[in-house]
Amino acid sequence: MDKQLVMKIVKKICVVGAGTAGLISAIILKKRLNVDIDVVYSKNIGIIGVGEGSTEHWRDFMEFADIDHYEMVKETDATYKSGIMFNGWSDKSFLHSVGFPFDLKAGQYHHIYAHMIGNNIKPVSPTVFWNNEIDRSFLNDSNGFPANQFHFNTNKLNDYLTKKAKQMGIGFIEDDIEEVQIGNKGDISALQGINGKYKYDFYIDCTGFRRLLINRLGAKWKSYKKYLKMKQAIVFQTGDEENYNFWTEARAMDYGWMFRIPVWGRYGNGYIFDSDYITADKAHTELNNLFGRELEIGKHITFDPGALEDVWIKNCCAIGLSANFVEPLEASSIGTSIQQSFLLMHKIQMYNEDVIKEYNESVRSIMNNIRDFICLHYVTRKSNTDFWLDAGKTELPDSLQSNLKLWKNRLPINEDIRNLSDYALFRIPNFIMLMEGLELFNRESIKKEYESLSLHIRKNAEEIIIEHKMRELNVNTVKHKDFLQNIRKPFK
Repeated sequence: MDKQLVMKIVKKICVVGAGTAGLISAIILKKRLNVDIDVVYSKNIGIIGVGEGSTEHWRDFMEFADIDHYEMVKETDATYKSGIMFNGWSDKSFLHSVGFPFDLKAGQYHHIYAHMIGNNIKPVSPTVFWNNEIDRSFLNDSNGFPANQFHFNTNKLNDYLTKKAKQMGIGFIEDDIEEVQIGNKGDISALQGINGKYKYDFYIDCTGFRRLLINRLGAKWKSYKKYLKMKQAIVFQTGDEENYNFWTEARAMDYGWMFRIPVWGRYGNGYIFDSDYITADKAHTELNNLFGRELEIGKHITFDPGALEDVWIKNCCAIGLSANFVEPLEASSIGTSIQQSFLLMHKIQMYNEDVIKEYNESVRSIMNNIRDFICLHYVTRKSNTDFWLDAGKTELPDSLQSNLKLWKNRLPINEDIRNLSDYALFRIPNFIMLMEGLELFNRESIKKEYESLSLHIRKNAEEIIIEHKMRELNVNTVKHKDFLQNIRKPFK
């Protein structure tokens, strides 16, 4: 029989690693499939926890897994996230936040963005987003989402997802895997731990940068280092504040950038830098000078931005840091784990070599999308240090370079991005918002393009903007932190 036609039935799945990626993949697959799932984990291996933010795909995960919104917020010390505030990347700070009604289209064309960009109108809601306030009406609607993205306390998120997984009947086995045994067909036949031997139909590698399982099957890492220069990060915590940002802050530093993420009771922070220009000690000194005090660094992390050429080999699929990691910018890691798991749940039953090939091609498309979008952030006019001067000269992927020539004078459309996967993290509105913030558009050309639209489409755009502004004037808001306090302990 043709090997390509052999369809595999999966009844037992082993997820190795109980970090965020491992728990997400286990929960999604258990929710979708009638299979037995065990998570094998080691207490000797901690959580990386580079960043503590999600993309909007987290809401998709919550709704699919029947995770209660307010319960999750309370138990993970979560705050709401409208997007990412970029400070110092261009002449003015800008918020990368995509949503209704600005993302409405006429065909593929984002006519509302075109009107606002052409007329130099900031396409975000200043009352709610910029003032760190939330519409008070959400206080009486536990099913409502003030934002589709969140910040978490990573350790508490891990505890919460573990609890939800156990409630679903997912098993947990504490052990250290010492050997990955390979069978006659070149697949994984069993895992040998200190306390026992584990034999399953399918294995998911969520062992982080170690890639304990997938490396035994010959996985190859494709580095993005010629495009993306960040190599190291130092992360640290700072204390509570009077109110919480409704966004992740991404502040340009001398040799990279710093994230600031609010969670209940504290801020998580990290300086992501290029070690060709600065050491971790000098980065620490730069942070001390910025904050005006001596900071205690929690972790120092080294990484090579990139992705596996094939994340699914034989009867093993790598998800999370085992599969890919670019850098914490735009919180792509959790989003990729969710999208990979959603895609896998449709492919894992009755799979063969053709299905594996299709899955790997889809994941490569997801990663090319992330790579290009992150590269776009460094197409900036900043020139205050040799790092930023050189960043502006860094080679771009061919796909991004050709599109930037097109997009300077007209807005992007879906057709411009080749093989744009349904599971891609970053869509056309994301590219539009980032290019607008970095001042990469020729504003006059965008205005002319908009004016070439029919009167009906232009009138529609202008009416939507006016209607949105009028509605915003009537919004009764509450501070972000006060809103969260009410969730934790309702106002009297």
